[in-house]
Amino acid sequence: MNWWERKDHYLAYLHLLSTVKMDRKEFLSTGVILGTAAFAPGCSSQQSGRISEAISNDLSDIPICCSHEHWGSIFNIGYRPEGFVADLLPGALPARKTTLVDLLLDPYLTGNLRGNGIDPLDFKDGQNSVNLMEKSDLEPVETFKTLIQPLKNFRLKGTYQSIRMGVNFAYGYDIHAFDPDQLRIADIVIGENYRNMFSWYEELMTKAALSDLIRPVQPEFYFGDFDTGPAQKEMSFTLTVLRIDPFLDFWKETNDRRDNLACKLEIDPVDARSWRDFLEKIFSFAAEHSCIGIKQLQAYMRSLEFSTVSESDVRFRGDLSDKEVKEFQDWIMHTCCELANQRKWPHQIHVGTHNHPDSNPLPLETLAKMYPDQKIVMLHCWPYLEESGFLAQAYPNVYIDTCWQPVLNPYFLRQSLDTWLGYIPLNKITMSNDSTSVEMATGASLITRKVLASALTKQKESAGLSQGEVREIAAQLLHNNAVEIYGIGQSYH
Repeated sequence: MNWWERKDHYLAYLHLLSTVKMDRKEFLSTGVILGTAAFAPGCSSQQSGRISEAISNDLSDIPICCSHEHWGSIFNIGYRPEGFVADLLPGALPARKTTLVDLLLDPYLTGNLRGNGIDPLDFKDGQNSVNLMEKSDLEPVETFKTLIQPLKNFRLKGTYQSIRMGVNFAYGYDIHAFDPDQLRIADIVIGENYRNMFSWYEELMTKAALSDLIRPVQPEFYFGDFDTGPAQKEMSFTLTVLRIDPFLDFWKETNDRRDNLACKLEIDPVDARSWRDFLEKIFSFAAEHSCIGIKQLQAYMRSLEFSTVSESDVRFRGDLSDKEVKEFQDWIMHTCCELANQRKWPHQIHVGTHNHPDSNPLPLETLAKMYPDQKIVMLHCWPYLEESGFLAQAYPNVYIDTCWQPVLNPYFLRQSLDTWLGYIPLNKITMSNDSTSVEMATGASLITRKVLASALTKQKESAGLSQGEVREIAAQLLHNNAVEIYGIGQSYH
């Protein structure tokens, strides 16, 4: 029998791994990330293990507030037409064993591969088509070996680097260094961790100095069963923001999501009054179940110019023209902003990255003026760095979250900090991760710390800052600003 197939050796090795403890500062000092001597897939087993290159900064102990994350958005936990199961059901757990390939082929990197003509769910292997997700559960090494060549083109991409560094931090395995024996071990440990997924989240958050988890979830999430053990565990450390973007499609004559929610709320939204009652009730219901704000991604499919519309001019259901659809959506958005303003809830809004130029944030000036008690948090912002910076420095209720920038491209984060640090007030910037797994968030946070340390070093020299001031600013950007914006947790000093 092969050594790797013997259960007792597996368990012994797992026990050995469990005895190895390393916190974030130790990891940063012993070696990590973005090394100039990067390992390429296919290198020998002697080259695998901890990624080399020490990071010299003292920001490793400052917590990063995870104010915008998508943990659980991986395919083996599930996906439905409404969205990822983790965003629909509290306490959602994997439907099968979680593998390294599940973490690697997350929605972001899978999207990147598809954009390069490769579909991991319909992978062309000679004359056959293979679903690499399904194959990875039975043949982890062979599946990963199949991915080596396609992944070479993504070695420098933030998505891949975030996953790579997070897996390395969490499991001591460098996916750049294809070592079949270590891969098998890492795969088993990942599977075991995800059997108790929410305990694993907490454990890695502690080790990686991640704090105060906030996740955007679908409206259906708040009608799930919060009494199960997994749901109680998840909600013991998770806060949420309500995604309002689904409501903007509820004008269609046939819409199962609207009808199901209407049944739960006992309100069928057909006109201005019933729609307002519908939204008020769902906001209240969400507030009873850990909701602290709202979120929308309308910038991905339309402009961020939400005009004020007389409700008497709005058609709320039926066969609407393009003009009528926009009027309906504008009315819904303003009504949601009114409700958020009343509750003093933050409003996370996607800006840039897609749908250019309609994702330009400048039209958000209208919402900022009309709803002064609603804090607008602009997410991503690239490539509209100057426009986002203008709004953040001009309006007291407008903020920026750099989340997803390290995942898109670490250079975007460097570019943003160079643009903003000398321009907008320091209390206006937060730096979350926007990752689909806790491992990816860990990797993205390592990139964020390194880029921030470099940016603050420049500022220290040019602005004459003391080291104490550098740490104070870092604590603001990484943690304290988000704590203040969302009214959660405690500041770091």
